[in-house]
Amino acid sequence: MILSDKKILSEIKKGNIVIKPFNRKYLGSNSYDVHLGDWMAIYIDDILDSKKHNKVQYLKIPRSGMLLLPARLYLGVTKEYTETHNFVPFLEGKSSIGRLGIDIHATAGKGDVGFCNTWTLEISVRQPVIIYPGMPIGQLIYFEISGDIEVPYNKKKSAKYNRKTIKPVESMMWKNF
Repeated sequence: MILSDKKILSEIKKGNIVIKPFNRKYLGSNSYDVHLGDWMAIYIDDILDSKKHNKVQYLKIPRSGMLLLPARLYLGVTKEYTETHNFVPFLEGKSSIGRLGIDIHATAGKGDVGFCNTWTLEISVRQPVIIYPGMPIGQLIYFEISGDIEVPYNKKKSAKYNRKTIKPVESMMWKNF
């Protein structure tokens, strides 16, 4: 079941959902709008190796905008830091973003119970498009879970994306080998 606006507000008051910064005007009937942070990252090498740590170059998005090109993967980050306890967060692109040909995630739209961080976005575009820091980029939707959680994400020793950051985080797949 998806949480309604009233339920999201109630869970924020209880501390089960944290959104910083939070602005009531970005709360929809059953979602919360998140915004593009100030940083993008691109992989330095053109060929990526899933068994190796692929390094990235960080780029601060100018207030005048940044041009994104097709056939390139960009890692973005949400402006909002979030924590989700007792619910499963899903991040989806806003329809207005999709209508510009921007995809904000390839596979990582679902978060885990206990995820506490900004969201790294796996951005690709269908045609050249200019993006801006602070622009609405996605919406968080919260699902109820059934049953107790044995170990939330923020308590897992194997969790690879727990380091709090305001920059996008590159793939840590190499840690799986």
